Amino acid sequence: MTYSSTLALGRQPSNLRGQNSVSFKVTDRRLGPVSNTIVLIVLACLLGLLYLTQVTKTNSYGYQIHSLQKQQSKLQDEHADLSVASARRQSLDQVASSTVAQSMTPITPSGAVQ
Repeated sequence: MTYSSTLALGRQPSNLRGQNSVSFKVTDRRLGPVSNTIVLIVLACLLGLLYLTQVTKTNSYGYQIHSLQKQQSKLQDEHADLSVASARRQSLDQVASSTVAQSMTPITPSGAVQ
């Protein structure tokens, strides 16, 4: 087909007086109900995939946060244990080196009570 014949296909002769002899036919192209349904299903699938990717990202961050919280609680427990052990050692050294403990006399056992 030539260019002029393809343009002529969209024209219809007009029999109205005082108007152009050739008018262009307006073709309205719309999607049918099946095509609309298919497009909606595809869009719903894409939205579902987007939702799933976001949920899996959130879950992976949740696992990382949970492991870091476990590590933090373990380190806090270890810190508490070390501070208690440090306080015990310091208290024994301070008691042994205090003037009151040095002025005490040692008691020797005199016998057993029966």
